[in-house]
Amino acid sequence: MQRNYWPTIKWKAVDPVTLRMDSEKLSELEPMIKAEYSNINGIVVVKNGHIAYERYFNGYGPDDTHHVASVTKSIISALIGIAIDERYIENVDQKVLDFFPEYVPDSADLQKREITIRHLLTMTAPYPFEDWHEQLDRMCMQPDWVKYILDMLGQKGSIGTFKYSTAGAHLLSTIITRSTGKSAREFANERLFRPIGMKEIPDHEMKAFGFEDLFGKNMKGWVKDPNGNSTGGWGLTLTPRDMARFGFLYLNHGIWDNNQIISGTWIDESTAMNLNKYGYLWWLREDDGVFAYLALGDGGNVICCIPEKDLIIAIASEFIINPLDRWKLIKECIIPAAVN
Repeated sequence: MQRNYWPTIKWKAVDPVTLRMDSEKLSELEPMIKAEYSNINGIVVVKNGHIAYERYFNGYGPDDTHHVASVTKSIISALIGIAIDERYIENVDQKVLDFFPEYVPDSADLQKREITIRHLLTMTAPYPFEDWHEQLDRMCMQPDWVKYILDMLGQKGSIGTFKYSTAGAHLLSTIITRSTGKSAREFANERLFRPIGMKEIPDHEMKAFGFEDLFGKNMKGWVKDPNGNSTGGWGLTLTPRDMARFGFLYLNHGIWDNNQIISGTWIDESTAMNLNKYGYLWWLREDDGVFAYLALGDGGNVICCIPEKDLIIAIASEFIINPLDRWKLIKECIIPAAVN
């Protein structure tokens, strides 16, 4: 797809009508957000490469960053793709334990030796916890997160069964560091964020683990574990516009201003529909004939890419328990506004 400009320096906002968007339908968004989605702090809708709609709430503005929680995982996925493109990592079927030669598993623990990067990317590695009941607070109290995760990896269950794990994404971040010699944050700033005009992400040292430190305004930059590995499954702060930039890179098959930042093949593999409806750390959705892939984070943080409509929706939210599903908002107010 030919683009006449790239939002590397700044986004261009255009009248929705020019972009074949129904401005009347878009006008339904603000009252609905205020009534039903009051923890949304910022929303950016990009159509045909231009901002068609942008609003901020609760005292936030375009330059404010938000902890995007598990959206971090989709960034990690991109970094694994870049590391494979640049031959730091052989391929997705490389064994996880290749990167941790100091870790010697029990000789009877055969399953652990077979787990690959692909299993971590697709959430099909086995763990001892029940699905959706991962005890992250326990991991965060360990002096060595990586050893804790490797001990847990491969226990109970079998390879190939879907089980969502934030710890597995942290191993991927550590694999990026083991293979490139740089933290995921440094590697991202150099190979992903800077080339597409995203803000450089500073290092963040967590001084406390209270609610505001984990989810609120005290969180800045990108958090790291006690050994300096960037958190792989949460802990990154982004602006809504930069969330949209990342989605735009994927929508453009990894190309940004004639530069191939991530291979198109990686993006195809990452977002190919499957039975689990989960790609390489991206959620996949097909609804009424519309296909979308989404980076989703707790509290209702979303980067939603809808290729056939050349549409990206970035939503930054304050963390609350059980927020309303953002897909309802996207499906009812935004997709119908994108006139074919």
